Amino acid sequence: MPVEMVIFGALVPTLLPVLALSVLLYLLLDKWSSRWNLERWIWHPALFRLSLFVIIFSALALGVYG
Repeated sequence: MPVEMVIFGALVPTLLPVLALSVLLYLLLDKWSSRWNLERWIWHPALFRLSLFVIIFSALALGVYG
C-alpha cells in the first residue's frame, strides 16, 4: 500500500496527486455536461456535481490503493 510518493524529490501523500487529477477530470466532465446542456435532466445540479466529484475521486483512490 503506497503511503507517500516522491515527486521532484519531495515526499507527498499519495492522495494529493489523486486529488489533483480528480479535480481536472471533474472540470472536464462538468464543462462537457454544461456544453451538452445535461443539467436540464438533473434535479439538483449542485448535488449532481458533488456526487460526480466524489465518484471520480473514489474511483481513482481505489485504483491506487486497490
